[in-house]
Amino acid sequence: MPHNEIYEHFHPDEKSFVDRAWEWVERAAERHETKRTDFLDPRQAHILFTLANRHPDAQVHLNGGGTHSERQRAIVAPDYKMLDEEDMGIVVLEITSDDRKIADLDHGDYLGALLGLGIKREKIGDLHVNDEGCHVLIAEEISGFLTGHMKQAHRVDVRTSILPLSALRETKQELEDQVLSVASMRLDGIASDVFRLSRTKILAPIKAGRCRVSWKPVEDPSHSLRVGDVVSMKGFGRFKVLDVEGVSKSGRLRVRIGKFV
Repeated sequence: MPHNEIYEHFHPDEKSFVDRAWEWVERAAERHETKRTDFLDPRQAHILFTLANRHPDAQVHLNGGGTHSERQRAIVAPDYKMLDEEDMGIVVLEITSDDRKIADLDHGDYLGALLGLGIKREKIGDLHVNDEGCHVLIAEEISGFLTGHMKQAHRVDVRTSILPLSALRETKQELEDQVLSVASMRLDGIASDVFRLSRTKILAPIKAGRCRVSWKPVEDPSHSLRVGDVVSMKGFGRFKVLDVEGVSKSGRLRVRIGKFV
């Protein structure tokens, strides 16, 4: 188990992951074991690296299958092991259809269809949506199940096949640009404007632990956002703070936001 001072650096909600990650690091360093993880979000990857850096005999290698993957699998291993050639166990699930309505499907439609089959989010990496369908980076061990069971995505009949990583067609997730005039960089104020909710209604999901700022749980509505922060609110969506463009004569901030669509 990690020492108590380690927990001080992380949110209480992250304790269970910290425990697991520390066990991986200890096993690599002290028992010479190699562990391949499921897909980690950037916050989890940061925690794992932080813990591995506390142990001189362990190392971590990350790869998500794409050029700039947000979600990545990790290999935790003894420091002497060469990891560049390690198999990350990632393949591409290609989802296509003869139905022209497939062009209307978005990231959430495909992810919802996958999770609806009982697949854990940790087995799914980034999704790359295009007009002809979607390329999903998945853990190789679930590929057979998905090709056998995924028949629909948001009421559109689909077919699936497994492709090697070399066939991946990457797409950059689109951001809907908007400029807000806000009194401060408080989380509740900016989130209420982005999601078009009253300040009162935005408080409940934040205080209930449904908000993450750059993948870290945040329950304080007055938390100050910074340029580069990615805010996700379960049930509402995600946005990124792109820039603070200046201050008006009345002292309000002009903040440019990119809302994930």
